[in-house]
Amino acid sequence: MLAAAGTGPNGTVMNGALLVALPIALLGGLVSFFSPCVLPLVPGYLSYVTGIAGTDLAEARRGRMVAGASLFVLGFSAVFISSGALFGYFGWTLQDNKGTLSRVLGVLMILLGVFFMGLMPWFTQREFRFHKRPTAGLVGAPLLGALFGVGWTPCIGPTLAAVNFLSWHESSAGRGAVLMIAYCLGLGVPFVLTAVAFRKALGAFGWVKRHYVWVMRAGGTMMIVTGVLLLTGVWDHLVNEMQSWSDGFTVGI
Repeated sequence: MLAAAGTGPNGTVMNGALLVALPIALLGGLVSFFSPCVLPLVPGYLSYVTGIAGTDLAEARRGRMVAGASLFVLGFSAVFISSGALFGYFGWTLQDNKGTLSRVLGVLMILLGVFFMGLMPWFTQREFRFHKRPTAGLVGAPLLGALFGVGWTPCIGPTLAAVNFLSWHESSAGRGAVLMIAYCLGLGVPFVLTAVAFRKALGAFGWVKRHYVWVMRAGGTMMIVTGVLLLTGVWDHLVNEMQSWSDGFTVGI
């Protein structure tokens, strides 16, 4: 029998809090991909990381497309996962003020949800940009992904910050990293799937573009609900319930 790996104050990587937070992080990454600051740029990113002109992407070799997209995803995943581990580590130092931390993070999460919905556009238009781009093609793909991670676009800023707040609440570098891995899967897998079936993906993009408002509202609502749960203490109650269910969980080999 194999028990969960030990780490952090509770001795396990997988605990009740993480089981509750993982699907939220995964959904946050998916919503980030379909946001109006990322989705329209996907063909451009694929063109740049493969070194193939945008007009020729539909005819490009699938292997090169998938390799470029995967390297790009690995680049931003390295940045995001590192930040999740860092936030989790510093959260550990605040364990004695866990209740206060939950309320503060709840308020911040609610504000991020409001920003994500576009109700405060002056905030969501702020972003960091790097004017020196890496070499186009597969060699430059990981670096472009890392630059994307460091200078994230305004639309994914709130969702990324929300997942980092959850990492902080987890109070463990290991669990913070795992939580950010889920976010990167939600954001990165659609990139790779787009490379696998570029023509079909363009048709799906058109439908999403026509419903951007609902994508933003869904993402904002998710963050606001999570913030309310943290602020009211319901989150900790759910965590305790999940913890009692997951305690002693083992996986047979």
